[in-house]
Amino acid sequence: MDLLSVKTLLVLLCFTGSCVGQDDILPDGPVDAIVGRNVTIKTLLNNPAFMVMTWSYSDGAELASIVAVAQGSFKVSNAYVGRVWVNVTNGDLTLGPLKTTDSGDYSISVTFSDLSTKAAEIKLQVLEPVSDVVIKSNMPEAIEHNSTVILTCSAKGSFLKFTWTNGTAPIVADGKRITLKEEEKSSTLTIAGVLRTDLVGPIVCTAANKLETEKSAAFNMTVYYGPEAVAITPPNPPPYLRAGSNFSLSCAARSSPPATFVWYHNNTMMEAGGPVLTLATIEKHKFGKTTGEYTCRAANAKTLLTISSPVVSFAVMDPITGVKVTGPTETLIAGNSSANISCMATAGSVQTTTWLKDGKPLAAGARVVFAADLSSVMISTLQKEDNGEFVCQLSNPVNKEQAAYKMVVNYGPEPATVTGPEAIEVHDDVTLKCAAASVPPASFTWKFNGTVVEIKTAEFPIKDPKYRNSGTYMCEAYNAVTGKTTSASHFLSVKEEGALDEGLSDGAIAGIVIAVLVALGAAIGLIIWCRQKVPVESPY
Repeated sequence: MDLLSVKTLLVLLCFTGSCVGQDDILPDGPVDAIVGRNVTIKTLLNNPAFMVMTWSYSDGAELASIVAVAQGSFKVSNAYVGRVWVNVTNGDLTLGPLKTTDSGDYSISVTFSDLSTKAAEIKLQVLEPVSDVVIKSNMPEAIEHNSTVILTCSAKGSFLKFTWTNGTAPIVADGKRITLKEEEKSSTLTIAGVLRTDLVGPIVCTAANKLETEKSAAFNMTVYYGPEAVAITPPNPPPYLRAGSNFSLSCAARSSPPATFVWYHNNTMMEAGGPVLTLATIEKHKFGKTTGEYTCRAANAKTLLTISSPVVSFAVMDPITGVKVTGPTETLIAGNSSANISCMATAGSVQTTTWLKDGKPLAAGARVVFAADLSSVMISTLQKEDNGEFVCQLSNPVNKEQAAYKMVVNYGPEPATVTGPEAIEVHDDVTLKCAAASVPPASFTWKFNGTVVEIKTAEFPIKDPKYRNSGTYMCEAYNAVTGKTTSASHFLSVKEEGALDEGLSDGAIAGIVIAVLVALGAAIGLIIWCRQKVPVESPY
């Protein structure tokens, strides 16, 4: 029996009701396959004993025979020659290369050796490969809060599903600001009032079906924003800046693209651009002599926004330089002279003047009178206490400078004094000392019993004195500037050896007395104790 006769017999058996329903012949469908590739539709048969097996195809309108198998061989219909192969053992059908028109229902009929028949059907879906996944935008760049960005992802393929990711995070529609519209070959992502974080990216669209997945190239879009958070550094400069110092203001803002900056002084635009405004530029514009307000305005060429910074204010002040203190150059004598000491600076604005004497504040008094602006001080009828260093300190908010004047007030000598013993023993060296406060230091002259001696120093040494060295020693102190002289006398007596011995000291005498009393008390106590120990004989 040839294959054609077998096919006719199989159809006749089915027609007469000998076919059984679909069961345990084919797995559940559908079967998905890619166009241009091969697909094998496997059966659930395991080396069955059959007479005839046929495969047929239906596109929903017509039924077409594919192949018939009998007696270990098979015959392929003309339409499928070269595209079909059958496993004659279990009936697996291999078809390829696939065409899109191969999609449809594939049915198998098997007539077994006992003339029972089984039939089954499975659907084959031939899918186009996923390819050409591309993202396109409705605009090349966006403005934050103002732009509505529409991204369209298109792809080729069958039964496509689309997903969107921003970096690694999936993009999920919220139904308000972010929406997704799905079509057969495309997906549209709409972002209203776009934010800078919406498209940080990379944005990737993935198109997939059951068999393949393809991703688009990474998509990035610049979302312009700002300027915002416009601020000047330092935000709180000192109220006064030193003229010529290395000071500058810097302006910064969050902005994309980077903002451009313009500086304003008291709301008037300066001829200064850029993020930094130096003090040199401010002084070049002749600003700063009085307190002024400075702001920077940041502008974004894309968003067309201009935002101003908070105000900072300050003035520019010249530092004090060239401080000089002048005072009397003539010789000053206590009790006769007066002194006017003045202080000035060659440059700078002086706001505070402070006078010190020997490191302590100089106070006004009956003899000390300051000028109204404290630029000078008059000291009348100088005293010896006025000797010392006078310091003038000039200051303003940006610096402090000082200068000193050392004033010398000549006085004295004041009453002289001679110190030394009044009596000595022969051969005991002695030195008499003369002192008298004086500026400049006094010169000294000594006289012995009215006769000038050669000693010209404050000390008069007497070596190995004899009896003849007894007498009156006079010291004269002389100040060559004041022309004054003072003197003092001292009588010295030279005695024989041992004449000045003073015997026992009061302490020694007291010690001896105490010792005698203690010894006497001890003796009395001993006698009393002994008498108590000797027995007394009774007269009876």
